[in-house]
Parts: sequence; structure tokens; C-alpha cells
Amino acid sequence: MTDLLSLYRTMVRIRAFEDAAEAASQGGVSWGGAATGGGEVRVKGPLHLSTGQEAVAAGVCAHLRPADLLTSTHRGHGHTLAKGADTTRMMCELFGRAPGTNGGKGGSMHIADFSVGMLGANGVVAAGLPIAVGAAQGLKIRGQDAIAVCFFGDGAINRGPFMEALNWAGVYQLPVLFVCEDNRVSATTDSSAMTAGPGASARAAAMGIAAMQVDGTDVQAVSDAAAQLIADIRAGHGPRLLHALTDRHKGHVSVDPATYRKPEDVAAALARDGIARARARLVEQGQGTQAEQIERAAKAEIDAAVSAASAAPPPEPSAAYTDVQTIGAGVWA
Repeated sequence: MTDLLSLYRTMVRIRAFEDAAEAASQGGVSWGGAATGGGEVRVKGPLHLSTGQEAVAAGVCAHLRPADLLTSTHRGHGHTLAKGADTTRMMCELFGRAPGTNGGKGGSMHIADFSVGMLGANGVVAAGLPIAVGAAQGLKIRGQDAIAVCFFGDGAINRGPFMEALNWAGVYQLPVLFVCEDNRVSATTDSSAMTAGPGASARAAAMGIAAMQVDGTDVQAVSDAAAQLIADIRAGHGPRLLHALTDRHKGHVSVDPATYRKPEDVAAALARDGIARARARLVEQGQGTQAEQIERAAKAEIDAAVSAASAAPPPEPSAAYTDVQTIGAGVWA
């Protein structure tokens, strides 16, 4: 069983990062509450927050090793942090600054850090699934003692790559864990209006892939389920799927007020906030002081990341010609 304090630390760091990024995308000058507005918009372009889903990232990644590989979604900040990426370099990436994980050229939806096994977020729904399966096949072919993990949302299960990825992983018994973060909202639409059947776990079972459904707002439950599934994968029993029922607290993007959602649904989601639940459990265990220390440390860490990103230089214009695929001179002649 993973230590709850350790899981709480990861969750709080993710929430602090998301709050700061949200404020920066709205022109806010502070974080920890509502963005103030009126300041410089330091994060340009779409910013998809994982606020409310922290327990899934923390619970799963607690059982991953440095050599394990991971793919993510357009809400990839939490997964990247939980896999071990540096907060300052990540914030620099969101701000479009040269010290960023992708040199300030990828931004939020393409954030990646190969040094910790994070192969990348992805702006295309379901696109991380076949990438993770390909990575898992590479690991198996090379005989490497590592696994791949793929996070995706419930909206992805209606896209072709979901079926194709699970089928390929099942046929070749690949070392991959599929993690469905089921927040029951596909962009701006209730998933129930567009998804037939019980969802991701049932579809996995139909393809012969063992699946577990778990309360994705209970970080200890996520951790325990992930530990069991990952142990099965490492033992050579093929792919597994974790179906985590979680909540998205924010709109589709950081400047979306989400007025299309029912107020009672949002209130219910906030009431079962995974961080609040974990904190209450820590207080019951007599670890409230340690929880407060973790919260202060997270705020200090993210404050420092924001300051560093604000002061960092943008990429040099010449950087536009690096990290670009070439298919040879004269091809278009």
C-alpha cells in the first residue's frame, strides 16, 4: 500500500500547478483562488486543466519506474508531473519559454519529457493509445523490464484508435496499462448521450482484456487497483485496463465557464473532491500538520516555477528550424 502522504503530495503539487497555469492563462496575477484578471496573459492558446482528476494520475504513477513509458491526453499536466517532470521546466513550456521541456515550442497539449519516460500529451482525442501500444511492443521486442501506460478520457472510447489499440495489445499480449479517466463529460457534452453500453471496462472485457473499475476520486483506491493491475502486467499476463470514475472541475478549457453543465452535477463533483477526501483522511490519522507542510511546500514550489518562467527568455527564432522532420532536399522540386 502506497503511503497516503506521498500520494497527497503528488495531488497537491498537481492542483497547485493547474491553479497557477489557469490564472496565467486568464491574465491573473495570483493563484490559489479565482484568477484576478487584468494582467498579462502569459499562457497563450488552449489550456486544458486536469483539476479534479489528480487522484488518478497520483495513484497510477506511484507504481511506475523511471524506465516505464507514458502517453497522455490534452489534459496532460498532472500525468507529466506525477511521472517526475520538473515543475519549472513544465511552466516554462506553458509560457512558451526556451527552458521549457520542449524548448517552449510545444506548449500545454504537446508537453513531453523523455527523460522521465513521458512520451507526450496529445491534442488529438485517442491518439495516445496507439503510441502507447507501439511503445509497449518495442519494450517487449527488446526484452526490456518496463511497461507502457496510456491515459485517455471516456470520449476516446468512441474513436477507432481505442478498439485498434486494445485489439493489438490483446493479440500480442503487450505490457501496457490502459487508464480511462472517465469524467463523464466529452468536451461540452454528457458522455451518456453519445456512448452506448457500460463504458470502457465493458469494452475491454469484450476483447479479453481484464479490467477494474474504481472510484477515481479516492486516491488510495486508485493506487491499490493500479498496483494489482501493474503487477499482473509485469508478471507477463498481458494488457490491463483501469476504469477510473473521476470528475472534471473546470470547463473544457481554462477560459470556459462551463455553463452547459448542470449546477447540481458540478456541486456534486466538488463535494467529492479527491484532495479534500485525502486530506480529511490524513487529519483523521493525526497527520494534519504534515498535510499543511505539504501544501505550503507545493505553493512555494509553484510560485518559484511561475517566477522562473516569467523571467525566462523565449526561444531564439532559429529554433523554429530545429526538431523538424526533413524528408530530403529536392522532394518538392
